[in-house]
Amino acid sequence: MNGALFLLTVNFLIAQLFCAFFLVISKRSRIPSAGRCFAAAFAVASLSAVFEVMIRYGDFDRIASFGAFTSLLSALLMIRVGIGRLYAVPANIWTITALLCAALPLNLMIYDLPRGTFAHSFGYQMPFAIAELICAVAVYRSGRRETADRILMTLLLVTAGNFVSKVYFAVKFSGGDTAQAYLGSTYALVSQSLSAVLVVSTGLTLLAVIVVEIMDHAKANSEIDPLSGLLNRRGFDARVSQILARPMSAYPHSVIVCDLDHFKAVNDTYGHAAGDQVILAFGRLLAGHAPPEAICARFGGEEFAIFLPSTGEATGYLFAQGLRNSFSSLVIIGLPDTVRLSASFGVCALASPSHSIIDTIKGADAALYDAKKSGRNRVNRAEQARPASPEGWQAQA
Repeated sequence: MNGALFLLTVNFLIAQLFCAFFLVISKRSRIPSAGRCFAAAFAVASLSAVFEVMIRYGDFDRIASFGAFTSLLSALLMIRVGIGRLYAVPANIWTITALLCAALPLNLMIYDLPRGTFAHSFGYQMPFAIAELICAVAVYRSGRRETADRILMTLLLVTAGNFVSKVYFAVKFSGGDTAQAYLGSTYALVSQSLSAVLVVSTGLTLLAVIVVEIMDHAKANSEIDPLSGLLNRRGFDARVSQILARPMSAYPHSVIVCDLDHFKAVNDTYGHAAGDQVILAFGRLLAGHAPPEAICARFGGEEFAIFLPSTGEATGYLFAQGLRNSFSSLVIIGLPDTVRLSASFGVCALASPSHSIIDTIKGADAALYDAKKSGRNRVNRAEQARPASPEGWQAQA
């Protein structure tokens, strides 16, 4: 076995391993179809090595050469489909079909040309370069710029450039006029070695992108309260920290802490299933009324928190009043139609970078405690010594 045949064997085994890896990891991915597309692509790409070995030992070079070309080009286009699903940039089926319909007949037409000619090299290599290029464009169009995404885009562009460069080098360092002569040449050894490196690099990067996606999804799930659908305390702290870390974070911000009134009585009277419906209903109300940039969380039990970026205490107070009014008129599944619940709120402003978010939450909590102590179903500001009526507050504001 010469060096080129050895590398073809290695490429075949590597492609099979990647096929297995993608199938395994797709089961954990949020987008399993992407992993399955990549697995299928590497399985099809491995057939290219089989066809090239057949050229060496068989007596049907034209069929084997056409099979090697078709399997590799099909694999690259399947990778484009997988990238489209992973990056939410769907592949254009007409573009893929047009490329195949143009490339496959062209491959048959150039087969009888000597391999050392420009016409043969250009006709053989350019469809691969175009396929790699449209994969790179798809990653770019997605707008994702994480490290793995940038590496993948770079590798795809380098691989496209490699196919373009082969147009020149195949002419400059001709491996022979026939497919069999090419396979036994030094140029074929170098070309197959470089292809193996790029195949492994691209495969590993695709795996890395899927692993990062799995980790991000798992992290996101760990920060979501499963009952209300809002963030939990960990997610709330993480999102707020991101906003406060912005160089141009526009102060003041407002924190609202809320507690559902007499929630224990609901559980005791109507059961925990009814209590869960109350939590779910309030979570939906909060998510539906909050502005897009707001951060809404369930801290635990019947306690909720809202962070309103670039919002003064006056606006935060009015927002809380709106929530209080809406909730007090809400009909909740699992409770009698005549039963209405209420909630109490505390509002505190984070006035400047010198103030702590922890102290701001404590201030909102203290205002909430004062509201509960003063009769519930009201909104208190942290700066108020005593709760005020909405009319009195609006007059002050």
